[in-house]
Amino acid sequence: MTTDTPDILKKIITHKREEVAAAGAAVPISDLKSRIADLEDTPRGFERHLREAAASDWTAIIAEVKKGSPSKGIIRPDFDPLEVAETYADNGATCLSVLTDEHFFLGHLRFLALIRETVSLPLLRKDFICDPYQIYEARAAGADAILLIAAMLDLNQLREFHALARELHLDVLLEVHDEAEAETALQTDCTLIGVNNRNLRTFVTDLGTTARLARMMPPNCLLVAESGIDSRADIERLLADGAKAFLIGESLMRENDIGAKLQELLNP
Repeated sequence: MTTDTPDILKKIITHKREEVAAAGAAVPISDLKSRIADLEDTPRGFERHLREAAASDWTAIIAEVKKGSPSKGIIRPDFDPLEVAETYADNGATCLSVLTDEHFFLGHLRFLALIRETVSLPLLRKDFICDPYQIYEARAAGADAILLIAAMLDLNQLREFHALARELHLDVLLEVHDEAEAETALQTDCTLIGVNNRNLRTFVTDLGTTARLARMMPPNCLLVAESGIDSRADIERLLADGAKAFLIGESLMRENDIGAKLQELLNP
């Protein structure tokens, strides 16, 4: 944990470490490694799909399967993760983000395997990764990529976790939300950088964050804009600012017709 980790993240990390300890006691890491060795399928190329979509002028949207959040409570009371994922796949999403944090975001690790069996899109395990165990867990559960959050990990952890993910053939979306974190991210080998437009200390959302941090990114980085994206106009603005892909959850999940909202976001 970095010294300036926001309070909400500190609370989540404390709980997450307890969860990981319990999970490791129930399913030893050696069991996860055995499961991974027995897997017949290979990850589906999360970053590759995003790059191909962006290169073909398709709007690369990572659509998020998300029931709730600490700041908004329950976003979708009639939540069916598989139905949501299938709707996203049928309406033009490039990849999916699956919330697996149970305590704070009402997600579950089993959602990954459930969705992977039916939907062919690459899947991101969206969680608060603070231990290598969770990376093995993600691969065993069917993830194609993991999220690493710069606000809660130091440079050595980011490098170590990224290297382990790549060893397991997982891609990494490395999330930053200010200049200092962006500078840290650029000291890793990660080429998929997410900019969270939500300030993790104040919870204020500012799409201008993407524009500020995009200027720091080298040409080999694919920039993903996250949080606060509600309309096609937001996407057009972020594209102009240098974003190449978009992680969108809440503005889709709160709609009665998720598919229609996704198509609205996709089409200029």
